[in-house]
Amino acid sequence: MRPTTQTPTTDASGIHLWLVLWKAFHSVEAHALRSIAGLGMAYSDFGVLEALLHKGPLTIGQLGQKVLLTSGSMTAAINRLETKGLVERRPAVGDGRTRLIALTPKGSSLIQAAFANHRQAMEDAVGGLSIDERKTLVNLLRRLGLSAAQRSKK
Repeated sequence: MRPTTQTPTTDASGIHLWLVLWKAFHSVEAHALRSIAGLGMAYSDFGVLEALLHKGPLTIGQLGQKVLLTSGSMTAAINRLETKGLVERRPAVGDGRTRLIALTPKGSSLIQAAFANHRQAMEDAVGGLSIDERKTLVNLLRRLGLSAAQRSKK
């Protein structure tokens, strides 16, 4: 359902854009958090399982970068998921010192079903935009993010 009470803005200032992005992010995030909580999972656990589902086995450091967790939080999440039989630590081929975190069959089954439900919840969250509007927004947000990152290095 599309919003019908939206008033076009004439304020294109950086601060206004930041506020609109912030409010939109929190609204969409609320859908995501509610969806993940409804799956009976902690946010960090869902993030780890989802990353492994889509990226395959990863090191703890790689996982931490994907799900934006510190190494201490990552270790706690991995330990929790390993205790539940959802992930396992495996030696990396060619480097016995490195351990990869991988989904177990039980973990793979769980996250595939959970992710399907989460995908639907997120479709609902962004349902106010057409597919073309979503594509345009994704491209604009990528450009904005890259530009802001470059400018923050100055």
